[in-house]
Amino acid sequence: MMKMTIGTTAGGDGEWELRPGGMVVQRRTDDTSNVPRIIRVRVKYGSVHHEISINSQSTFGELKKRLSVKTGVHHQDMKILYKDKERDSKMFLDLCGVKDGSRLVLKEDPISQEKRFLEMRKLVVKEKANKSISDISFQADRLAGKLSAFDAVIGKGVKVEEESLENLLEMLMNQLVKLDAILVDGDIKLKKKMQEERLQKYVEALDALKIKNSMQPQTQLKPQIQPQHKERDMVVTCEEETSRKCTASSPGPPVIITTRWETFDS
Repeated sequence: MMKMTIGTTAGGDGEWELRPGGMVVQRRTDDTSNVPRIIRVRVKYGSVHHEISINSQSTFGELKKRLSVKTGVHHQDMKILYKDKERDSKMFLDLCGVKDGSRLVLKEDPISQEKRFLEMRKLVVKEKANKSISDISFQADRLAGKLSAFDAVIGKGVKVEEESLENLLEMLMNQLVKLDAILVDGDIKLKKKMQEERLQKYVEALDALKIKNSMQPQTQLKPQIQPQHKERDMVVTCEEETSRKCTASSPGPPVIITTRWETFDS
């Protein structure tokens, strides 16, 4: 690393050196370069002062996160000024000359805040669009099952009611209309396009199926008729059963009851 000695301060704080990129920093001695120190800095936010204890080798971004807990301001909406200059979140405290007892100023950045809100809004819209496309995909699976069922029935020579096919076509077109109303970009746009192609493919298949169905003869279910010999057997069986019942119930010769007794010699 190229280093250039600039000189010493009047107070004898040590030598300064030029780092790549034109940044002038105080040279670290061997005793302090490898040992990070905890420093306390005072940060003014409006009329309130906050004291923060932080590692001297931390970044301004880490300091912003500490201040976010105390102030309630989102760390991405902050600007930190040190010596009247705004410091980037990736810059290190010690390399910018921040020491124990240094004073800094915190301000809210309306531009960063608006940018963050726009990003959040985009994220919400993206999640909503992703969910809508997933719902349409689920409905497409269900309608594809109905299409397959109609195809199987018509393939067997059975004619399906035209109204059933028209209802399925209407449901497919409704899903296409819903899909067309979704505004997306990026990877979600590709997902939307895949579902559009899929639904259009189902519509084309259904149109072909309607033509095939219109050419089918009207199929009627034939009533199941029992063979005649079985009917005759049943009639004979009934006649025999009736005959047996009649025989069992018919009276025999009349029984004569008398009070006259005959005597037999033994």
